[in-house]
Amino acid sequence: MTGSILRHAALLTTAAIALVPFIWMVSLSFKSPNEIFDSAFSLLPHQWNAAENYGKAWTQSSLPRFMVNGVIICSAILLLQIFFCAPAAYVLAKLRFKGQELFFGLVLLALLIPSQVLALPLFILCHRLGLLNTYAALILPFAVSPFGIFLFRQFFKTIPDDIIHAARLDGLSELGIVWRIMVPMAVPAAIAFSIFSVVSHWNDLFWPLIAVNSEALMPPPLGIVAFRNEEIGTDFGPLMATATLVVAPLVIAFLAAQRWFIEGLTHGAVK
Repeated sequence: MTGSILRHAALLTTAAIALVPFIWMVSLSFKSPNEIFDSAFSLLPHQWNAAENYGKAWTQSSLPRFMVNGVIICSAILLLQIFFCAPAAYVLAKLRFKGQELFFGLVLLALLIPSQVLALPLFILCHRLGLLNTYAALILPFAVSPFGIFLFRQFFKTIPDDIIHAARLDGLSELGIVWRIMVPMAVPAAIAFSIFSVVSHWNDLFWPLIAVNSEALMPPPLGIVAFRNEEIGTDFGPLMATATLVVAPLVIAFLAAQRWFIEGLTHGAVK
């Protein structure tokens, strides 16, 4: 009983610490400039300035364009990642060949390499190919995800081999088995990976800051930086409203897919 209380207390404390910055951001998005810098602490504003702040965030910047860019970039990256990761994971999970464990070890090794380490060679490669300041520069470097290969492999390992043998007897090719049998059965893993992928690339500031300089191509985080420097200045109310609008789709998507997200992460851990 005591252990359970301590665990729940630790979880609630951790959740509160994680949520405080988000709650404070939303609170500031409702306040007037005077209240934002008021010495008195208050979550709820005395004078609601939400309409003006969110109106400025949406109309006095290119926020709609930044959001569209984020959808295009994240959708394209996710589709390419599933296209490449699912067959690779199937090969590592269900086929037997010499060097299989070595290749899986390389996938695990790739998980340990920070993406920032590859920024310079990727920048030079994109420059040589003439891809800088294009959507391709924001999408193609992330077309293959080691984490996606790992997650799909772990899920595919739980699918009985008898299903695959039956599909082969029915005349399905290996790629047919991947797309018509394995991926549909791995929907929870696909949803879990989709949330990780979209959140990661929707929030990415480092690589877009290097790869593009045109406002028409900026994803939401980079767009917020431009919005802060050029449009709003020290008016933090609209800036916080912009940040809230950028984060809101991710929160809604996670809440909608929470059950599949948890199942996708835990199913592969239990054989």
